[in-house]
Amino acid sequence: MTVEWILLSFFFLAFAIDCFKCISINKDYPACEDPFHNNYTLDVFQSPCMAGRKGRDGLFPATSCVKINGVFDDTGEFIMVRGCALDSGTLTTDTELVRMSHCGRFYYDNRYVRGCVQTCNDADACNTSVELTASSTLFLICLWLQQLYQ
Repeated sequence: MTVEWILLSFFFLAFAIDCFKCISINKDYPACEDPFHNNYTLDVFQSPCMAGRKGRDGLFPATSCVKINGVFDDTGEFIMVRGCALDSGTLTTDTELVRMSHCGRFYYDNRYVRGCVQTCNDADACNTSVELTASSTLFLICLWLQQLYQ
């Protein structure tokens, strides 16, 4: 394994985020609902949270947590979705869920919803990236010095 891969793996971990991931329709899953209390919710906590990326197969470490809540227009049922997402790198904000939070009407699972889509990326479980610890920082400095003096 090269030094570059080791360094990239540290930075990759630093930008991954852990999120709660659950769906509640008509309040059928109270652990997912608001007010959200992190009591006995380890079954809905994903670490690391993995998400799809536009135009790519597979799952990748997420960069943001997402919370969707609202009411289906057709039935009046409540919906709460917690999950994670990844910025796919497109140039326009309107195609990237993680770049904007908004309230209004939107399409979810082929149905119209009145509600809010909220994203965050400032702390795990909404959400700071994993901070480099002193030992990992020291390790990175040692690797850098080793490369410098070879």
